[in-house]
Amino acid sequence: MAAWNSVPLHVSYEVMGWFAFASWSISFYPQVILNFRRKSVVGLNFDFVLLNFTKHSSYLIYNASLYISSTVQKQYRNKYGQKERGSQKVSKIAYGILLVTWTSAAVCFFVALHNHNWLWLISIFSDIQVCMTVIKYIPQAVMNFMRKSTEGWSIVNILLDFSGSVANYAQMSMQSIDQHSWVNFYGNIGKLLLSLVSVFFDIIFMCQHYLLYPVKTRKLEASPEHDNAKSSDRPFENA
Repeated sequence: MAAWNSVPLHVSYEVMGWFAFASWSISFYPQVILNFRRKSVVGLNFDFVLLNFTKHSSYLIYNASLYISSTVQKQYRNKYGQKERGSQKVSKIAYGILLVTWTSAAVCFFVALHNHNWLWLISIFSDIQVCMTVIKYIPQAVMNFMRKSTEGWSIVNILLDFSGSVANYAQMSMQSIDQHSWVNFYGNIGKLLLSLVSVFFDIIFMCQHYLLYPVKTRKLEASPEHDNAKSSDRPFENA
């Protein structure tokens, strides 16, 4: 990277970088903590968990995100019984996607091993990450829509992920302004698309949680006073 022309931009760049790193690093924990506190995984879509695990596995690094994804899977499979899981289960479509993804990754690995084309393999895994990012959020968004609720789905996770993405964009913009070049944005299309997809679904989840299915509305609809009010509004049904 070329030398910085502006000290304030350089300092801001470093601050945004550490902020994004911290936000993304701790964004995996709120869902695990929420599951533990509720003693339930109802509201967390299992297709999302499985696909998210597959996406992070494509790094081929047993990092914190992979460990947290594994922990959520264990909570779903072992610790919480049928009552705490409700009627939720992994769909056949998710299993099919998982089979195709891992089979393709294995075939590509052995092809790269034979040809020693490791850059090509890295590119393949990058494509897998983009595809899994596009796919993995859909089951959870649909599930929230069907339930008309985001209960059981940690919004803190989404807020941290969104904050990290915004900080990352700010960081890229600062560097581009200082260097008078926007290669940060168009030089790595895969990374840019990956980030944009995540931000897009973050906005969807925030709209679902705060606008479409807010907590106050859910509590009001579940309250006895609301039930009595609904009954009084329909006197002929009670007659």
